[in-house]
Amino acid sequence: MTPPILSTPFTTAPFRYTEPLPPRSATGRTAEIHRQIAEDFGIDGAATFVVLSSAPELLAAAWALMRESLLAGDGSRTGKELAALGVSRANRCPFCVDAHTVLLHATGDHALAERLARGESPEKEVQARMLAWGEATRVPGSADLTPLPFFAGHTAAYVGTALSFHFINRIVSALLTENLLPGNVQRFRPVRSLVGRSVAKTLRRRLVPGTSLALLEGDAGPGPSWAAGTTVGPAYAALRAAATAGAGLLTETDRTLVQDTVAAWDGTHQPLVWDALPDRADRPGARLAMLAALAPYRITDEDVAAWKRPPYTDHCLVQLVAYGAFAAVDRIERALPLDAAVPRGVPGRRE
Repeated sequence: MTPPILSTPFTTAPFRYTEPLPPRSATGRTAEIHRQIAEDFGIDGAATFVVLSSAPELLAAAWALMRESLLAGDGSRTGKELAALGVSRANRCPFCVDAHTVLLHATGDHALAERLARGESPEKEVQARMLAWGEATRVPGSADLTPLPFFAGHTAAYVGTALSFHFINRIVSALLTENLLPGNVQRFRPVRSLVGRSVAKTLRRRLVPGTSLALLEGDAGPGPSWAAGTTVGPAYAALRAAATAGAGLLTETDRTLVQDTVAAWDGTHQPLVWDALPDRADRPGARLAMLAALAPYRITDEDVAAWKRPPYTDHCLVQLVAYGAFAAVDRIERALPLDAAVPRGVPGRRE
């Protein structure tokens, strides 16, 4: 049973702009997705997924990509947590940075978790490279992207983990508060350790790859070449299909603006005076999508209120934010130098 501290108390839920139903009220496929998340992730009512509940196709695909890469994929869980933490740092997502610090406690590497919580670097070179690689994935052409800090055979799991959290970071920054736990109590070392230990048994289980794929509907088309022959491939394809469906909420002119802006993005954070950002009064949908892609933590109440008017619903808002978020993921994925990279590693060495 998940300890209460890890469950989302809906009286103090961290949701902004939407009012998702609690998992216990879900039915059908959505209920099955929440059940699998609780069982395999070890957290009942994980806000990162509950916030997607109004769009079951997005919920299923986002969960599948994270499960098949981070939880069930090849490679060490510590290494993948470090990559995810690096991604979350690069994207300035304090909720996810705190979550991965807690989950490093769950791996049993308490000293590493606390070094990172203090803002220090890992002592082991291979772990420092993994963290740096995760951070570098945000910036196309970064020198820290090559050589790969993991075995070539583990590429699907590590790249899938990184891209999963490039998406999740943006969803979290746009639609949740920064508080991982009520009162931000995860900022205290004893709480981090306690919460990590409470999910350690679940984290250390070996999951069977592919279980989440049964929750997906329809044929999303081929997955990327770097994930060929793995369960990460169809999960990534499903998220791509579910997220890009949000393009239908924008006019062709607005879609072109979003696509062109993201295609030209160099991985940097946008300046406070961002000339390319449309005015909320004139093009609120394009503004929200661009913010979700490149600066989700800057989405304001006014930005949402300017667009989310009837007939738009929570489902529509989640779809639009996901569309912008995945536009950035797609830009990042296309720029990763996976074919040219020379993997590092000594056989038998754990990341």
